[in-house]
Amino acid sequence: MFPSLKKLTISLCQVGLLLSCMPAQSADLLPLAKDIKPNTNNLPPAFVKPLKVSVCFFDIQGSSGEFYGRAKDIGLIAQRWNIKTDFKVFTDEALATESFKAGKCDAAVITTLRARQFNKFMGSVNAIGGAPTYEHMRVLLKSLFDAKLEKFAITEPYQVVGVFPIGAEYLHVRDQAMNSVEALAGKKVSVMDSDPSEVVMMQTMGLQATGASIANFVRPFNNGEVDALVAPAMVYAPYEVHRGLGDKGGIYRTPVTQMVASLIINRESLKKKTTDLDGRVAAFHAIMAEFLDQLLDRNLVTIERTEKEIPKKYWMTLEPENEKKFQEALRTTRMQMTKDGVYDARMMKLLKKVRCKIEPTAAECALTDE
Repeated sequence: MFPSLKKLTISLCQVGLLLSCMPAQSADLLPLAKDIKPNTNNLPPAFVKPLKVSVCFFDIQGSSGEFYGRAKDIGLIAQRWNIKTDFKVFTDEALATESFKAGKCDAAVITTLRARQFNKFMGSVNAIGGAPTYEHMRVLLKSLFDAKLEKFAITEPYQVVGVFPIGAEYLHVRDQAMNSVEALAGKKVSVMDSDPSEVVMMQTMGLQATGASIANFVRPFNNGEVDALVAPAMVYAPYEVHRGLGDKGGIYRTPVTQMVASLIINRESLKKKTTDLDGRVAAFHAIMAEFLDQLLDRNLVTIERTEKEIPKKYWMTLEPENEKKFQEALRTTRMQMTKDGVYDARMMKLLKKVRCKIEPTAAECALTDE
């Protein structure tokens, strides 16, 4: 996704822009970034003038959220090449998205479900069953640094310049007896309505899906109005999901999909502020490439800690035959949604390559229908 990355990385080292060119002092980004000040004598001419970027940022926990904390890490690092970020934090994702569309922010960090409207290729990274584990997500995100993919990330005037994992979305059921595709048929399920594809996804799997906002989608499950819920672990505590699970409920260990955040910029807006937007974006890509593993490690520690806080009694491991049918249902649904134009076929090919790289003996790797 990042052109001439190696060449750019070397040139940035030469002008002292990349933290990775300095001796590492800590595994934590913040201590490395706290005292960073740009050396305007050595910066490329187009970078000498500070670039101020306003970012509409969605975090369900607001400015106290851990993912907002991860974003501030990147903001501090960006100061190294004279980019100053102004985060406008929203707890309402719809409002964050609309503010970005209205030009009130130069960039936005929102879930990829909502980001798909700006770019379908990058908006398909969270396709149902596309990345079964966090190992798959790590390989996928590294794959996105392929320069040949950058053009697919731009749908003028928008460009997705980065994606970050938030956590897997799991199927929660009110009764662990709902442990097969057959047992799920006809059951009512609540999903987030930020993108209608989740409703389509569940309906294709044979469930009766209803969508609600991120503030309300757990309520029907907790109140006993629906039989199931698709949600990430991060909502378990703040939304008191244990009320809906009760004594008999459970959570499928196999994710339905991965919840991912996207960083999107408005290229037209930023071109008014800098004479070298592509250079700035390339600099951001370079630093992200250098720190990707570190950033992912921190994100995944947060995600895994959140998942471990859910009582073990709720996690369900399906019997092998039921697991196979569930995986096939996810695959069939993903293929149908690609055929219907919800997902980008090019991203589906990339996701399959990642899955087959990790598990080359999987049955799907011998097939050509996706």
